Amino acid sequence: MGTALSRGEAVTKLARVNAYPTALRRFRALVLTPAQFLALALAQLGALWLIIGTGAAVRLTDSGLGCRHWPGCEEGHPLPAKNAHAFVEFGNRLVGGVTIAVTLLAWLAARRTRGLPDWAGRLALAVFLGTLAQAPLGLLAIASDLRWPIVTAHLLLSIALLAGATVLALEVRSAAVGRVPPFVPSELRRLGLAFALACFALIVSGSFATAAGPHSGGGAADKIDRLGRLEPIVYVHGAVVGIFLCTFLFSFGYLASRRDRSPRLFAFAAILFVLLLVQMGLGELQWRTHLPWGLVLLHVFVAATVWVGTVALATLFFRPNVDFADR
Repeated sequence: MGTALSRGEAVTKLARVNAYPTALRRFRALVLTPAQFLALALAQLGALWLIIGTGAAVRLTDSGLGCRHWPGCEEGHPLPAKNAHAFVEFGNRLVGGVTIAVTLLAWLAARRTRGLPDWAGRLALAVFLGTLAQAPLGLLAIASDLRWPIVTAHLLLSIALLAGATVLALEVRSAAVGRVPPFVPSELRRLGLAFALACFALIVSGSFATAAGPHSGGGAADKIDRLGRLEPIVYVHGAVVGIFLCTFLFSFGYLASRRDRSPRLFAFAAILFVLLLVQMGLGELQWRTHLPWGLVLLHVFVAATVWVGTVALATLFFRPNVDFADR
């Protein structure tokens, strides 16, 4: 009886061992189409957009030190106590964990998707590694009591990852529906790079303004590490807004004058222009109302959306797909 049981256990263990290479072979044989991968690429884009908002909520509600340990909230207590700041901080960590998982799946899926260029797989890997690096960077921010350079680097890395996810999603869409040659001149393509860089500079100056303002992270007001005086940095931020607006309006004017050749691309730029006007209005309103955190949070969400649209428009100047071709 004992011998028969031992033999049965041995057979079960052997079957389990044999199942591992079988599962590995199935994964290696798995091939996705760009259309199948597109949903995951968009999910990655959405998760990276959302984490910018939840991270901003942590900063704006002074919840950066709501959990002093990692990955648990407090030493000996992995879950947050009945404290609003702890729930906000821990909720952001949960969103971050989901985002890491989604970017990992996106990288693995990119490797199994036919029709994508090699650089798309490398970009998916970079997005995953960058998202993974946010965890120790967040821990460093807590250990440093929210020093503004580390908190700002935390945000700007998120912005860079969001740009990478945008380019990847557009490339997957192009592989799914087809690509057409660029239908804007090289001068406009270079201008697209210029307004994308100006938009990034705008976000950098905005993050500096936040670092100098009342919503610098958490803790007692007299102990928060701030960049400097708020007003001069806000004026610099306004100047960068003007630079970005000029570069964008030149591109928008060109598309408007030739909207019969690329009406869909012009419509996309028009929507982006409206979002930009909304963002400017929110910026003025939050300044005049003394920066209420809810309005600033909305400002951050719209800024992330404008960034996605800006990167997408600049990318479409170089690599348009048939969705934007005149039919």
